[in-house]
Amino acid sequence: MEPLFYVMAIMGCADGNVQCTEARIVPTHYTSMAQCRAALTDQLARNTDVPYPMIGAACRTAGAQIAKVEGKAKRS
Repeated sequence: MEPLFYVMAIMGCADGNVQCTEARIVPTHYTSMAQCRAALTDQLARNTDVPYPMIGAACRTAGAQIAKVEGKAKRS
């Protein structure tokens, strides 16, 4: 089973910060959500070449996750 890690998605948005679309995933893997969020400002500054009027970023989990179903651990 591969480990759980966090990635940052750079989002491109229309004017008014609506209709956002994932433009790319930052290649860095973070070991915690807090570590990913701490890097948001720096990564946004590095990814200004996204061809949208507005950009944003979001951290999310990646890798293997375990879900508990009816009292048993189940791999998702």
